Formats: sequence, structure tokens, C-alpha cells
Amino acid sequence: MLRRFLQSFWWMLLLGILTMLIFLGLEIKSYQTAIAAITKFEQVPGEIIYRSHLKLDDQSGNSWQVILWKQIYPGHSPSVNLRLVGFPGSAELIHPQPLRITKATGEVLTAPDVFLEEAPVPSIGQYDFQNILPKLPIEPLQLGIPLPGQHFINISVPPSVVQEWQSVVSN
Repeated sequence: MLRRFLQSFWWMLLLGILTMLIFLGLEIKSYQTAIAAITKFEQVPGEIIYRSHLKLDDQSGNSWQVILWKQIYPGHSPSVNLRLVGFPGSAELIHPQPLRITKATGEVLTAPDVFLEEAPVPSIGQYDFQNILPKLPIEPLQLGIPLPGQHFINISVPPSVVQEWQSVVSN
């Protein structure tokens, strides 16, 4: 009887440990990891582009491509843009509406919409980050993509991504 009890006890303990590991694994996976690399390329002679390209999820679990790039033309000031690309059917963005950037302190910045009327695809937004990026400390951010009716799609940006963006601009 005691042997049967101990055997049941160890199986229940093993089952409990496995269940905890599964839940911990799911919890760890819920934190976004953003792995990207800064790439440099020359589209035409003299035009240099530094780019960070990664994937982040919004509050509903939809994936977005997040591309920040600095473009340098000979004889012109560099430009810095952030493009957000939702997969087809994810959202229909309205233009021109600024992107809302909320810092960890609660301060809200806005980046102007580059598309004055329509985007090439309804799920694309592109924003001028030239004056925004220098104001961003390396801390978590939240991007608020405007939708019709004062609604927003929110994307959390980890500090590592902000740091990478700062590196793009410093090149």
C-alpha cells in the first residue's frame, strides 16, 4: 500500500513539474524577442541606406514588419523613416494620421505620416522619424497606429529595438 502511494506521489510530482515547465515555457514565449540586424546597402551610386528590419506583434497578436531606415543622398540631409507593414487583412490604416509613440514615462510623441493620401497597400504606414528618434531614450515604447474612430493598434517595442534604431541613425 505504501509503495503504491509513493509511486502515485512521484507520478503526480512529475506531472506537476512538467505542467509548470510547459506554462513557464508559454509565458517566456509570450515576451517578444526582436532579433534583427542592421544592414547597409547602396541602391544607386552614392545613395546609402542603413536599415533595421524585424517583426513585432500588436496587442491582438497580429504580426507587423517594422522597418526603420536612414537614407543618405549625396548633397542632401539624411532622412529617417519608420514603416509598419501589417499582413493583408490585419488592418486598414487611415492617412494622413500621425503615429503615436508613448515613452515609458507616459510622454507621448507623434511622428508625421509620410503618405499624404493613400498608402500603396491599406495595411502600410510610413512615418518621418527624423526628429523623433533623437528624443527616444533606450526604454520600452508603445507605437499607436491610428485607425478610424479614434482607435489604435498598439505595438510594444522593447529597449533592444530602440537601441538598434539609435545605431541605425548613428551610422
